[in-house]
Amino acid sequence: MSVKEEIEILRKELREHNYKYYVLAEPQISDYEFDMKLKALQELEEANPEFFDANSPTQRVGGGVTKNFETVAHAFRMYSLDNSYSKEEVLDWEKRIRKILGDVPLTFTCELKYDGASINLTYKSGELHRAVTRGDGVQGDDVTTNIRTIRSVPLRLNGNCPDIFEARGEIILPLEGFKKMNEERIEAGEDPYMNPRNTAAGSIKLQDSALVAERPLECLVYGLAAVKLPLISQYSMLEEARKWGFKVPVEARECNSVDEVMDFIELWDLKRHELPYETDGVVIKVNDLDQQEELGYTAKAPRWALAYKFQAEEATTKLVEITYQVGRTGAITPVANLEPVLLAGTTVKRASLHNADQIAKLDVRVGDTVFVEKGGEIIPKITKVDLTQRPSGSQQTQYITHCPECHTPLIRNEGEAQHFCPNEMGCPPQITGRIQHFISRKAMDIEGMGSETVVLLFNEGLITNYADLYSLTTAQIEPLERMAEKSAENLVQGVAASKEIPFERVLFALGIRYVGETVAKKLARAYGNIDALMNASFEELIQVDEIGDRIAQSVIQFFADERNREIVERLRSHGLQFSLSADQLANQTDTLKEKTFVVSGVFESISRNELKKLIEDNGGKVSSSISSKTSYVVAGANMGPSKKVKADDLGVPIITESEFLAMLKP
Repeated sequence: MSVKEEIEILRKELREHNYKYYVLAEPQISDYEFDMKLKALQELEEANPEFFDANSPTQRVGGGVTKNFETVAHAFRMYSLDNSYSKEEVLDWEKRIRKILGDVPLTFTCELKYDGASINLTYKSGELHRAVTRGDGVQGDDVTTNIRTIRSVPLRLNGNCPDIFEARGEIILPLEGFKKMNEERIEAGEDPYMNPRNTAAGSIKLQDSALVAERPLECLVYGLAAVKLPLISQYSMLEEARKWGFKVPVEARECNSVDEVMDFIELWDLKRHELPYETDGVVIKVNDLDQQEELGYTAKAPRWALAYKFQAEEATTKLVEITYQVGRTGAITPVANLEPVLLAGTTVKRASLHNADQIAKLDVRVGDTVFVEKGGEIIPKITKVDLTQRPSGSQQTQYITHCPECHTPLIRNEGEAQHFCPNEMGCPPQITGRIQHFISRKAMDIEGMGSETVVLLFNEGLITNYADLYSLTTAQIEPLERMAEKSAENLVQGVAASKEIPFERVLFALGIRYVGETVAKKLARAYGNIDALMNASFEELIQVDEIGDRIAQSVIQFFADERNREIVERLRSHGLQFSLSADQLANQTDTLKEKTFVVSGVFESISRNELKKLIEDNGGKVSSSISSKTSYVVAGANMGPSKKVKADDLGVPIITESEFLAMLKP
């Protein structure tokens, strides 16, 4: 037997034992025997470096050091989930689904929602290629070196899996392991970690992978993503992923109705404390993968999935003071400053009071004993006041009348819950907030600059708006606190690099109220350049898909302000992108102008999203439901029968994929 064959046999044995121990919880050999085999493999690999394999079981011990984690774009976006807290909300979700799918058989998969750090694992030819954090859902940090150390992450897969695909999972820290880690820290005289979730998230961003290897992290997989998966349902996806070598929780269940879904939720709301991991709810998914594709996504979340959150933990504490924060749009947010209290594993010192109406509704006052819970177990909020503990002489809370930062009288528009500071150009938090939004990752993504740097530059009088960023020099920045020559150079280079950011993101970066990422893309596509948008009328704006009265009015008000126009011109003079690129424009036509399409079914030569993009790029509008205004239904395989009936009743033409593509030919 050759050395290479001996190495491969040992690697295969160790992978199988690792899978049986960490995934199936069915160990076949003792820890000592495993360690001896691993040691033998290490010695062979060290003596024969030409047979190195990044996915060898020996690489799990760590040792690689990552100073800076590379930012990587996700091939398939990692969406967040919409939340629900009652059966009524689940039923409403089901109604919305049926409105799109029609009267078709509908089943669900219920999975426990584990509380950890989301991870995206890319596999090529059956081997781990890359591991990336969720980040903002569009891009995240490459943490492959650290993730290789986690025993339940398969480095090489079993069976016949796709050549390239992604596995989505949660990096968690089991409660027993977390307890042991804290016992060791206390014994060493160090402060204990606060909760497993934050500790897991922090672990995968450690620079030294050997430290990550020492932590008892696990990876629980809940989904797969690829151009085409050879699977028909969410439940079969979980079963197949388990066969390939992933650790997939066995608690998942197929449900045939919302009643069965609620039975599952009620069961695990009681039993969750028996689990070895933290869980904060149940994720409900439409089971059929074709139906998932048909339902698609909103700007933020899949329509085919919903998170049901268990009732949040609650604690009582004393309200010490109410302060007020000013956001970048001038919105005033009242904040309750509390006596520190431990809640769901973290120490809570502050909670949002939202607005004046909420303060009045709760009748919350300084000195009150209040009940605090984590809304969705993330953001602390005050739910009620313990009136039996209210001190004598308590005074009703009077909401502030002037901005706490610039002392301008506040305004409150009719129909809006929040008060606003109207001093847009002179209120410091609004100025710095707009610049912080401008430099953020989803906007201009300026390397070398963070929120604190923006405040520092503003306080030093170097910037008063985001156009000023493009005039900064290293000589101005270098003398500042916490700055040095290299930091100053990186910042100036980061600003210069942002000039290549495409028009739709520049438009989003401007911070026009109500113009988020999706709206910015639609406006950029509709108008092509900033001049056309600045000169658009209200009537023209509301003709753009998904642009309503409120957004249109906000866009007009923004560009009606001469100061904003002047800033745009300064940005243009610095070379920012204020029109769609030649490639983007080349792909846009008016061929489908004033036509509305509904896309239904599964397609062969083109994906659903690509088809929708073709419609929009050629001037058409995509709708999720059929009405008398629908021009065509583009039908693929497995189109819902109720949609066909509705289209026939309304006389809406149903066309095939090839017929649609023929419409685009000159």
